[in-house]
Amino acid sequence: MTAAPPELTADQARSRLHELTVVDVRTPGEFASGHLPGAHNVPLDHLPRALPALRAAADRRDLLLVCASGARSATARATLAEHGVSAATLAGGTVAWTRDGHDVDRAERPEGARATWAMERQVRLAAGSLVLVGLAAGRRWPRARVLSGAIASGLVFAAVTDTCGMARVLSRLPHNQPRGTDLEATLAALGD
Repeated sequence: MTAAPPELTADQARSRLHELTVVDVRTPGEFASGHLPGAHNVPLDHLPRALPALRAAADRRDLLLVCASGARSATARATLAEHGVSAATLAGGTVAWTRDGHDVDRAERPEGARATWAMERQVRLAAGSLVLVGLAAGRRWPRARVLSGAIASGLVFAAVTDTCGMARVLSRLPHNQPRGTDLEATLAALGD
């Protein structure tokens, strides 16, 4: 096992895919929409629970953490490092992976099931809706415009700090959570 650099490009990761344990830290819906071949889904907010399994996996093979853009995987990498587990991240995430023409696996949805939107799209919908509600309600109750201002401030803060509180809240909604059996199976596979 070689020490993984802190960040791998899509091409570097692709050439080493056979020797890496890939962990996708996006929500299950995002994961289902397209992930690196052989990746395991451990959503970022479930990382503390997954530490023992991730430590066991890292003892066998280098870990590669993946998300959509690289921001959540960097957060996951920092969390693992605090617990003595080394991992690399995929530079640019699955966006860079697909942009470079690499294949992704997609989970099959049961007939009639709807696809879960990417977290960024969910944030845009929620933020835009709240701004519109604040502006519309502000016509009747001027104080309601504070909602629009608060959302705008939150978006600026998110951009400056490269964090997103709204995404953190939205990731806790039921449609963004793994089924217990799915997460347990993933943790068992990582721990073996």
